[in-house]
Amino acid sequence: MTKLKDLRNGKRDMSYALLDLFFPPKCAFCGKIGVHGVCSACEKTLPRMEHALREGAGFGKCAVPLRYDGVVRDSLLRFKFHGAQSAAEGYGALLAQCVAEELSGEFDIATYAPVSERRRKRRGYDQARLLAAETAKAWNIEPLTLLKKTRDNPPQSGLGAPERRGNVIGVYEAADAAHIQNARVLLIDDIITTGSTLAECVRVLRGAGAQSVVCACLASASVESHKEET
Repeated sequence: MTKLKDLRNGKRDMSYALLDLFFPPKCAFCGKIGVHGVCSACEKTLPRMEHALREGAGFGKCAVPLRYDGVVRDSLLRFKFHGAQSAAEGYGALLAQCVAEELSGEFDIATYAPVSERRRKRRGYDQARLLAAETAKAWNIEPLTLLKKTRDNPPQSGLGAPERRGNVIGVYEAADAAHIQNARVLLIDDIITTGSTLAECVRVLRGAGAQSVVCACLASASVESHKEET
């Protein structure tokens, strides 16, 4: 049995080596070749949040490791709009560490704030789901699809705080009531600006019977200075 396990592990390692040969891993932020996740230079210089736990009346607690600025902003734009899906590996490790530090013991399952089906087809992927999947690897779980976006509302970019709140009202619905009932949920998204998107998702999850909901986003932006939030 041990020999069979070693053989399987050897084949898996060989598969990863072949993937690295033909599709070299890159730092999620600076693009340095040969790095899985985040390179040591970026680890030292990323714009970290002074306080990694944001709190708001609508969304409650949200763990956020980074500011949406500089290389973080550039990287997330590539991730969301230019197909840089591999960056999710580095993002997930950073976000999982932040969640462990700020929200340990406060959730049992993880989900994400989905994009609309139209947007997913246009991009070819849902960036929030990718981020959630990589983050949840830290706990050996898969994120559940607990929410569905019912319409392709206009992007939040360029809207003021009141318009952002109105823009997301009624655009999400519960997609898996059985798993939501009495669950303690971690809701994951890529960027938080005003918190309007998170607040609406939290409202729907609680309305569907969640015991509690806490949130996590990779980066925090201010609506006055940044305009690329989904």
